[in-house]
Amino acid sequence: MTLKTPQDYIVLGKISSVYGVQGWVKVYSYTEPLDRILEYGNWTLRQGNNLTLVEVDKGRSHGKGMVAHLRGIDDREVAKQYSGFEICVPKNRLPELSDGEYYWYELEGLSVVTLNNESLGVVDYMMSTGAGNDVLVVKGDAHSIDRRERLIPYVEQFVHDVSLEAGRIVVDWDPEF
Repeated sequence: MTLKTPQDYIVLGKISSVYGVQGWVKVYSYTEPLDRILEYGNWTLRQGNNLTLVEVDKGRSHGKGMVAHLRGIDDREVAKQYSGFEICVPKNRLPELSDGEYYWYELEGLSVVTLNNESLGVVDYMMSTGAGNDVLVVKGDAHSIDRRERLIPYVEQFVHDVSLEAGRIVVDWDPEF
């Protein structure tokens, strides 16, 4: 299958700047663990709707991030051109998850309703607290009970059902929170 549109890709990180003088780049990885981003080997770099395929030939942890070398780029000034580019891979290259597990991008855009079927809005994005659980950032919309933003921990205690097919998440959440 040939992937042609930016929507066919998932963002795994970003090139933040250059590292050294031999064409290495600093990488901010969104993967867990951070170095998993290196396992993909080929990255599609995206800036706007422009896609550029590159091959990672070396990489390693560095401080709180990663550094990587792109095959054929051995000059700091050439590498600098990629600063700010998102690092993407085709969605079909992501590992399969177990039942009941979801990638963040799959949850974003789903409607969120309470056990009483009250609409709280849609998942705008996900965030990590660093405390072992993720958080749904839910923004009210035209169909919700109000326009408030809510932060709902993505844990079994509060998230009762996720249905990608129905496009919704059912939560045990007091709308007043």
